[in-house]
Amino acid sequence: MELTHIEHIGIAVNNLEESIKYYENILGLKCYAVEEVKDQKVKTAFFKIGQTKIELLESTEPDGPIGKFLEKKGEGVHHLAFSVKNLPESLKEVEEKGIRLIDAVPRKGAEGLNIAFLHPKSTNGVLTELCSEE
Repeated sequence: MELTHIEHIGIAVNNLEESIKYYENILGLKCYAVEEVKDQKVKTAFFKIGQTKIELLESTEPDGPIGKFLEKKGEGVHHLAFSVKNLPESLKEVEEKGIRLIDAVPRKGAEGLNIAFLHPKSTNGVLTELCSEE
């Protein structure tokens, strides 16, 4: 597997609008995109710092993945996303090495990226996302 860079850090928030204010008014970052990903029951906001993005995640439904995360753990870091050259091959490789996959097949995520998640029970407790533009 060839990682190219940290694509983004996903942060679960209760209120996207209020959280955007913190990142813009306090940290001085600029929100460049807000997008809803209906099949994941989430609304996202993106900021860029250097080559890395910060993705804020607000649940649109309490039974969605972010809603469940917020209920269980509260606001905070949700996942770490890495960009890879070949997502299907990367998934095959990590699975062969014993990593449990949440997504065996890539799916569409925010910003049109192809994404797949690795289960935190096999990644030292860190929900890991692999992303690719292809």
